Amino acid sequence: MPAPAPGTARGDTVPRMFWDAVVTRGDQVAMRQKDLGIWKPVSWRELGVIVGEVSAGLIALGYASGEVASVLSNTNREWVYADLGALCAAGVVNGIYPTDASSQVEYLCADSRTTVIFVEDEEQLDKVLEVRARLPQLRHVIVFDMEGLRDLADPQVLSLEALRALGRDHLAKNPTLLAARAEVRGADDLAILVYTSGTTGRPKGAMISHKNIIVTCHAYNSFLPQGPADERMAFLPLCHIAERIGGEYFPLLTGSVINFVENPDTVPENVREIQPTTFTAVPRVWEKFYSAVLIRIREATRLQQWAYAWAIGVGMRRAKLQEQWQPVPTGLEWQFKLARFMVLDNIRRMIGVHRARFLVTGAAPISPDLVRWYMALGLDMIEVWGMTESCGAVTSNPLGRVRPGSIGPATAHAEVKISTEGELLVKGASVFMGYLNLPEKTAETIRDGWLHTGDVGRVDADGYFYITDRMKDIIITAGGKNITPSEFENQLKFSPYITDAVVIGDKRAYLSCLVMIDHENVEQWAQERSIPFSDYKSLTRRPEVIGLIGEEIEKVNKLFARVEQIKQFRLIENKLTPEDEELTPTMKLKRKLVGEKYRDLIDSMYSKTA
Repeated sequence: MPAPAPGTARGDTVPRMFWDAVVTRGDQVAMRQKDLGIWKPVSWRELGVIVGEVSAGLIALGYASGEVASVLSNTNREWVYADLGALCAAGVVNGIYPTDASSQVEYLCADSRTTVIFVEDEEQLDKVLEVRARLPQLRHVIVFDMEGLRDLADPQVLSLEALRALGRDHLAKNPTLLAARAEVRGADDLAILVYTSGTTGRPKGAMISHKNIIVTCHAYNSFLPQGPADERMAFLPLCHIAERIGGEYFPLLTGSVINFVENPDTVPENVREIQPTTFTAVPRVWEKFYSAVLIRIREATRLQQWAYAWAIGVGMRRAKLQEQWQPVPTGLEWQFKLARFMVLDNIRRMIGVHRARFLVTGAAPISPDLVRWYMALGLDMIEVWGMTESCGAVTSNPLGRVRPGSIGPATAHAEVKISTEGELLVKGASVFMGYLNLPEKTAETIRDGWLHTGDVGRVDADGYFYITDRMKDIIITAGGKNITPSEFENQLKFSPYITDAVVIGDKRAYLSCLVMIDHENVEQWAQERSIPFSDYKSLTRRPEVIGLIGEEIEKVNKLFARVEQIKQFRLIENKLTPEDEELTPTMKLKRKLVGEKYRDLIDSMYSKTA
């Protein structure tokens, strides 16, 4: 296990690290969440009391070492209470996306042999009650928010408050209970299950050990150091490896303050309130911030537009030198200071990143030009890469040596190489234990000690890796040309009017594209031009909107060779949310599912009349 950095919590398992943090940090703030519009802090001492009560309550209910507790909730402090409570009871924790249907909840609980499930509210409870008759292992359901359930009389269901009260009584009778449970599980034991998105079949439960988690957290602190003075936001799903490791366990190690947003729609508002010093998000969020700024600039006066163009131009010249690892001349540095004072700091405040020391992006490819734009604001945007099976990031752009378009060199805790087929392979202490109940799938994924990631890439002379695509996503046209669709898609997503896109063309004569528009920006564009529409579908059918997207595609076409250009496109007419099966929880379109669900729309682009 790695040697802890000064000021970090000690321990080779999550419970040991957590209890050390509680003892050493005491009344320091651990997390905040809004109650009735006011940010309410929770100290480490208070967090220790709550987690201890949850843990003891579970034990009082008969929760045994190694049993699985699932959490079905949006990202909030109660998620963390449940997670740490079950882990400190020597259990295993599985997260379930709150957007999952009852049938998916049933499968995940059955596959993981869940004995206790925590649910957020009445809506999530209904999903469990609908399927519990087919879950003989399930014994108890714990509800965070009992609104609308006060009269519920069900012997299997109790509130989080009732569980904590049970725990308090149990601890009074067994004061050494938690200390004893903290010693039951070791570093190599299973800690959490993280189910993959299941775009090619049933979700697979990736088994992550305590050692995987601890090693990854220490590694994060070596290349993206944090401490108690740092403020971070938690808003991505906690059942996803990115937020679970970076947003929950990493702050346990470092003491950085976790701020839980109200809901995904309030992220722009909450980030301005919190002003995080470190900010991790998926490309979709960074694209939305950029689009909002671009729209504001288009609405500004000519003088303001000129000032922005000058300031961002100065920032871009400085960023270009930084990208090339060249010194910035004194004159340009003074111009940049003036540009920040006059313009760029206002943009940073508008986004909410004025205090940020750096930004982190991952979970999906991002446009290099978007990274350069944030660098022009004076912010290092660190692109990292990893996956569930590697327990998070195993490559990262170093602070001060960002190379846009690259995922950076391998971190100290992992070894990364390119196979003869061009696939990225990973080896190290963070690589997962395997897939639950699927030894054959595990054997396919880990071969000769190397994790086969399925990502295709290359490495440059400086050891910086680049992802070109997923092996299964490479398009081979009817003419035999190999196309990596993600490059074109990433350029399209740089448009403020396009949220996502899927390039089509495997075994086809030419490339086509399905586009998901940015509802808010396109709607505003249409209103400014008095273009009539009644709803999202009618908006996508307006010829003016289709023309607008066509212009955006043509701009990108000019960046690519003729064989790589888009010849036809269609707009997806349904407004998609994470609850729709076409989108992953991190808001990426599922290429295979999109290809199946919109087959008729795709075929229309290859008809003789297209």
